[in-house]
Amino acid sequence: MSGMPASWTSTAIPSLAGKLAYITGANSGIGYHTALELARAGCAVILACRDRAKAATARTRILAAVPAAEIDIAALDLSSLASVRAAAQEFLASGRHLDLLINNAGIMALPERHVSPDGFELQFATNHLGHFALTGLLLPALLGAGSGATARIITVSSIAHRGAVLDFSDLQWERGYKPWPAYRRTKLANLLFGFELERRLERAHAPAISIVVHPGVANTNLFAAGPGTGSGLVAKVTPLFVSLIGQSEAQGALPTLYAAQMPQIEGAGLSASSRDGVQGGHFYGPNGFRQMRGYPVEVRAEAQAYDESLARRLWDVSEQLTGTGYALPA
Repeated sequence: MSGMPASWTSTAIPSLAGKLAYITGANSGIGYHTALELARAGCAVILACRDRAKAATARTRILAAVPAAEIDIAALDLSSLASVRAAAQEFLASGRHLDLLINNAGIMALPERHVSPDGFELQFATNHLGHFALTGLLLPALLGAGSGATARIITVSSIAHRGAVLDFSDLQWERGYKPWPAYRRTKLANLLFGFELERRLERAHAPAISIVVHPGVANTNLFAAGPGTGSGLVAKVTPLFVSLIGQSEAQGALPTLYAAQMPQIEGAGLSASSRDGVQGGHFYGPNGFRQMRGYPVEVRAEAQAYDESLARRLWDVSEQLTGTGYALPA
């Protein structure tokens, strides 16, 4: 990618004073390190988390490192549409503009099928539907970002999207649930959503862009983020696998941080035009072997992630399931 350092790190982040970021799942892992580094750069941050106590601990840790940081907490359980609506309503009621929405939270490969309060398979509900609804509900605050700036919506996917199958006849895995295929499906959904959102934002000439990132293989607590993940094959294999090929949480956060702050985005994104000098539709991940570790570069997703008809179908289904529409100009 033109002008992009081969080993970009968070030390290159410019001042983000006056900006506001809303990060889901920011109490630990990649989300925490994203929040920490944005705070170091002067960005105000909202830690949107399911567990308020863990969010408070994360806030304390960030303030210990960055005493002048502006860190708030929002209660958000992405698996519950009622919680998503309440969190979005709370933010909109504050009247604040939002510069960065980072759809980071997720759960991975639950050994047994669980359903959300709304009756959806829990991974699909948390990783995709919750973020789809949250983004749509927060859109007024994003499109009203201060000083005429272009807001950025960053969705965290995974290299696990490779080989995913999006079966619309059984999106909720009511037949033959399988942990890893279920997770892979949600990560493909993240890509389809992020790219389709960019197409819609561009057609509307909206002052916001959509970017997708993935962290490679990062040594986070993601495997323990949902019910039932503390035992069985996943729990036994994961620590060894990650210890051999994984990278740190801080390193895994770099693609997200790069997408959040670069002053100008060029290259192979979906957009033919730019808003405020930046283009959306890009996908960033590590530059190492099979994108498992390294420094952020622009990468290509699997071909089906760029399938516009598949993306539109998923979008329509997501609107129906969540009851969420996107208020964009025609």
